[in-house]
Amino acid sequence: MTTATGNTGTDEGIRRLGSAPDPALLDPAERMGVDELRALQLERLQWTLRHVYANVPHYRTAFDAAGVHPDDCRELADLARFPTTSKADLRENYPFGMFAVPQEQVRRVHASSGTTGRPTVVGYTEDDIETWATVMARSIRAAGGRAGDKLHNAYGYGLFTGGLGAHYGAEKLGCTVIPVSGGMTPRQVQLIQDFQPRVIMVTPSYLLTIIDEFEKQGLDPRACSLQIGIFGAEPWTEEMRREMEERLDIEAIDIYGLSEVMGPGIAQECVETKDGLHIWEDHFYPEVIDPDTGEVLPEGERGELVFTSLTKQAMPVIRYRTRDLTRLLPGTARPGMRRMEKVTGRTDDMIILRGVNVFPTQIEEVVLRTPGLSPHFSLELTTRGRMDHLTVHVEARPDCPTDRRAAAAGEVGQAVKDTIGITVDVSVVDPETLARSVGKLQRLTDRRERSGA
Repeated sequence: MTTATGNTGTDEGIRRLGSAPDPALLDPAERMGVDELRALQLERLQWTLRHVYANVPHYRTAFDAAGVHPDDCRELADLARFPTTSKADLRENYPFGMFAVPQEQVRRVHASSGTTGRPTVVGYTEDDIETWATVMARSIRAAGGRAGDKLHNAYGYGLFTGGLGAHYGAEKLGCTVIPVSGGMTPRQVQLIQDFQPRVIMVTPSYLLTIIDEFEKQGLDPRACSLQIGIFGAEPWTEEMRREMEERLDIEAIDIYGLSEVMGPGIAQECVETKDGLHIWEDHFYPEVIDPDTGEVLPEGERGELVFTSLTKQAMPVIRYRTRDLTRLLPGTARPGMRRMEKVTGRTDDMIILRGVNVFPTQIEEVVLRTPGLSPHFSLELTTRGRMDHLTVHVEARPDCPTDRRAAAAGEVGQAVKDTIGITVDVSVVDPETLARSVGKLQRLTDRRERSGA
């Protein structure tokens, strides 16, 4: 197999997968020229601004405070005059204050974990779910999936958007979905062997665990039926792409999304180029801003990615600050659609651990309500095998009996598992043994093994 990095195509992969999509298979928007697309974006943007101003008190207040009105948006560049939206805005309007339609029109609710007990909540109308399925189907097709393929979906189902987002998109494309969800790794291998799927959707770190399980069972991963892997929910490197492709003999394709904007399917790598993720700009308008000044940066400059939804009904977002760092580039496989580079980092302190967003303040809440433990703790990220792992180091209070420490550690670990959904190690140490901060507090030490780009 020939693996693409940079902007090199994957001719061998395309031949093996059957070729890049016939232009006749693409959605009309994927065939649009830039001028036609920009006209559509402006029309949809103007509708969205009017929609939120009329129906979402937060946006009416924010627009008025900034001295702007939806009628002030006469061209796409005018969007820069409007205020941004943050995760904090969503939490302050918990649970349904950001919804722009009556409750009876909402067909589904998803949510992500919260730092103060309040998750960020997103809602979808029937049309929103159809739009989401459409962009996900488009994404799977861009990765090389086709109608009639069996697709092994190992993203988590539930309030997390990954599982159902992939599921509906695959069905929309015409795939047969195997809704495995995450966990039970030996069973994942068994079902891949028995059901013979062509496509797998999963986090990249968990895919490596599945590969390891193949080998543990004495099976050759390269001999299995999988040809395409669509990987998202956490950053991954070109080196990881190479390893996955070599060990499993697949095309490893990146997908991007976030719950607050829609879910997975906002942007997608195309198998014929694998040179960045094409943004589905008929539904999501991207900007890159200076994270400190908020100034919109020219195309090609790296900064914080900001998205405005163009077609969402239940919960549109205006200039949502993703905190992801990237840059915008011209389209290639889909010439009218701009690309975003792989995310290079974040502007906040969020940890993405095995596809789950984790904040130090979430850990702090657990520590503070656990008897015998002080508020002094630190987080250490390491690599174990192919997986990222988090250890919580926390000081005992001076009056905490030694035989209480093991129980307290177990309580913290269980509470983190129950509230956040991740497994961590907890080390309870003597009082006054952890470093104290001078100036800005830094909770996290990252000792993960990182190589490649």
